[in-house]
Amino acid sequence: MYRCEDCGHESRKWFGRCPGCGNWNTLIEEIEEEYKPKEETPLLFRLPEINIEEEKRISSGISEFDSVLGGGIVPGSLILIGGDPGIGKSTLLLQVASNVSRNTPVLYISGEESISQIKLRADRLCLSENGLYASSYSNITHVVSQIEEIKGIGLIIIDSIQAVYHPGLESSPGTVSQIKVCTGHLTKIAKGRNIPIFIVGHVTKEGSIAGPKLLEHMVDCVLYFEGDKNNVFRILRAVKNRFGGTNEIAVFRMEEQGLIEVKSPSEAFLSERPKGASGSIVSCSIEGTRPILVEIQALTTPTIYGMARRDTLGVNYNRVLLLLAVLEKRMGYNLGTYDLFVNVAGGINVSEPACDLGICSAIVSSFKEKSVDEKTVLIGEVGLSGEIRGTTHIEKRVEEAKKLGFTRIFLPKINKEKISEQGLEIVGISNIVDVLTRLFP
Repeated sequence: MYRCEDCGHESRKWFGRCPGCGNWNTLIEEIEEEYKPKEETPLLFRLPEINIEEEKRISSGISEFDSVLGGGIVPGSLILIGGDPGIGKSTLLLQVASNVSRNTPVLYISGEESISQIKLRADRLCLSENGLYASSYSNITHVVSQIEEIKGIGLIIIDSIQAVYHPGLESSPGTVSQIKVCTGHLTKIAKGRNIPIFIVGHVTKEGSIAGPKLLEHMVDCVLYFEGDKNNVFRILRAVKNRFGGTNEIAVFRMEEQGLIEVKSPSEAFLSERPKGASGSIVSCSIEGTRPILVEIQALTTPTIYGMARRDTLGVNYNRVLLLLAVLEKRMGYNLGTYDLFVNVAGGINVSEPACDLGICSAIVSSFKEKSVDEKTVLIGEVGLSGEIRGTTHIEKRVEEAKKLGFTRIFLPKINKEKISEQGLEIVGISNIVDVLTRLFP
């Protein structure tokens, strides 16, 4: 059997180019073993008859990290964490390992660093716990034997799954077969011994976790580290969680002492906002269950090329083009001869339509060189007819804005009835023309 390293496509003969993903020289020969299922007596239970006791979650010592996982680390869970190189995956997990090792032994296995390198990084982070064990063995059979040697082990960290291999397979570490077999062994350890295991996964240039897609289905939770490594902020997002909500995020600040959790992300993202500058608008996005105020920046300049440039960072490019068409059609702004740049400050990615009104207002603010009152927040989805559509969790958004000292909020007219906040100027709007003519008379 020939299997693709990238997409897992199987073929009975070798191809230079994978028929599944189109990549070259990715098919690797593997010996296919006949699967013989074990004869087991099936057990049937009625759902009300199943008695379970909810196990106490393990605290990582980092409250923001626990909130992303749904309240802490679930015993027996398999958690996959991915991100770009240098983003801080190993640093965060070493901090978590140090915190957990104060109460129970923790095994940190690194297939990419030596023991001395792990010690140097721990010293730099001022971490030194007697319950933290480190190993640089990447053979999965050695990993199993080390787990058996440590009595009462409470947490295992594998850094990374692409470096771990099984000696019974002829393929090299990081291939599809190695990842599947090694992850299967780790799953048996996690479920059979009730030990939570963190797995670090490499990412491809497209941003997805390298290896077969089956890897994300085998684990209980998938976490992604986002953010530019040149930026001080790091964002940890849950894209799959069997024991909690998805799209929950935690914000960290990279310091010399490691990753420091940010208790108030909204305040952190708005801390460096310029006063009285055109093209700067505050909107509110819901990430999981948490409202976060973000600064949307726009810059318009007359183009010197034959075709106007459109660049975005932190917002969907096609969504910005759609909003530009609405501004040109419904408001009559001639933006076709202007270069446009849209950015979300702080390195966070905003995909929610509720920030449409903020994007439109930032573009017009830069186009007219007129600033908006710094105590104003704009929330609402913009339709193709210029209508402002209602959004969800409007009470949370308004409460977050009030907590940070904002006094005026533009929101969809249909949502205004649900708001009874005192001390705020709530402006209900139904059309993009209404809000823009009021902001920029």
